[in-house]
Amino acid sequence: MSDILKLVGTRIKDLRKLRGLSQEALAEKAGFNISYIGFIERAERNISMKNLEKIASALDVGVYELFTYLKEQEELPEESTLKEVISLLRERDSKDIEMARNVLIEIFRRIDDK
Repeated sequence: MSDILKLVGTRIKDLRKLRGLSQEALAEKAGFNISYIGFIERAERNISMKNLEKIASALDVGVYELFTYLKEQEELPEESTLKEVISLLRERDSKDIEMARNVLIEIFRRIDDK
């Protein structure tokens, strides 16, 4: 599975959720079968530029916004701990990410109180 497919798929999923859309709703708005959106989000299918444009339009974003994770990833050093943490978080569901966020907030709060 290609890193670029994973990053774009994750970005589409995040934007979809941010807008409160189900995979079915996004598929309908973009003119696709629901299973196609799932394949894209899981990086199981390659996606054409034409289809990226349709998805971006359905999400009400510019096509370039589907690639923002790529820019962020490139800006981090190859051996970056932050890059590793981001990769771990991208593989988790939203509840796990929220829990990790809360744990970090609590850890930093305790550190700052010392």
